[in-house]
Amino acid sequence: MNQVLLYCRPGFEKECAGEVQDKANTLELFGFPRVKNNSGYVLFEFYQAGDANKFIQLQPFSQLIFARQMFATSAMLAGLPSEDRISPILEAIGENFPICGDLRIETPDTNEAKELLKFCRKFTVPLRQAMRKRNILYVKDNHKKPVLHVCFIAPGCCFVGYSYPQNNSQFFMGIPRLKFPADAPSRSTLKLEEAFHVFIPREEWDERLAPGMWSVDLGACPGGWTYQLVKRSMFVHAIDNGTMAQSLMDTGQVKYHAVDGFKYEPARKNITWIVCDMIEKPARVAHLMGEWLIKAWAKEAIFNLKLPMKGRYDEVLQDIENLKVLLIKNGVKFKLQAKHLYHDREEITVHIQRLDNRSAY
Repeated sequence: MNQVLLYCRPGFEKECAGEVQDKANTLELFGFPRVKNNSGYVLFEFYQAGDANKFIQLQPFSQLIFARQMFATSAMLAGLPSEDRISPILEAIGENFPICGDLRIETPDTNEAKELLKFCRKFTVPLRQAMRKRNILYVKDNHKKPVLHVCFIAPGCCFVGYSYPQNNSQFFMGIPRLKFPADAPSRSTLKLEEAFHVFIPREEWDERLAPGMWSVDLGACPGGWTYQLVKRSMFVHAIDNGTMAQSLMDTGQVKYHAVDGFKYEPARKNITWIVCDMIEKPARVAHLMGEWLIKAWAKEAIFNLKLPMKGRYDEVLQDIENLKVLLIKNGVKFKLQAKHLYHDREEITVHIQRLDNRSAY
């Protein structure tokens, strides 16, 4: 088993491949990516046996921007007979395969592959039963043990592998399943909700997303991101020259400021969250967020960096590296994560948390 399969947004296979190549080289685990445009996944093949397992243990999944999920796998199984797909899958699982605590039968996030999801749901129960009889899966689900992935990319064609629960996406297909709130003013609200799910551990929500906190939303109108903050009983300074949804203004939790987001300064330094989804050059937004954190105007930030049509990966690397250098130069200790979320399109979402006495960059 010397390959790693990584899910990504269709059309971003090149960026995902470039990123995993860089990360593998840094770990001195050498190999090459196999890329098919608009497939929704990248297959990275290592030269040395065992390096795939090392990669999924040593490379922090949280530090991969373009990958939605990663797991070690062997060669693709093709031509599975419709009358018995289970036996070839069981035979493909070798002696070094860990006993797993969970089974996910998935597809890449493409329209063609997602047509297989109905089959995947039906196939899950018989395959789980067969794997438990063969001691490939524990008798009861155990979320502390490795996750067994079966990814069908076409009828009768799949990859079989595993990931580690402390270093993978907890979500099926790497996608949080969120429902658009009927009273939200725009679909962009799902970007911030997904960011909370991905970046903030659920057990920390009560402390870090607490009612009564003050927040600032730069580029707020019509209020998609403000909606998420209001929903959590926060107070919001909404900064924009546009018009906010009246339903948000009626809550009494929103103070509107018709000001340029690059010129606004909070009158009182009691802000916990700064969020920003402005359509601006990514380098300019990243620098602005750095300034907010350097001046201690906020404790945590979530913001989007809009990507250019070409050189997207290089732009991301440069903007994030420049931001890190700016924060370090000014003595700010921080934790930074960046992800191309499911609800993102030509953009990535970045989260930064200021740290008091800990260093985590």
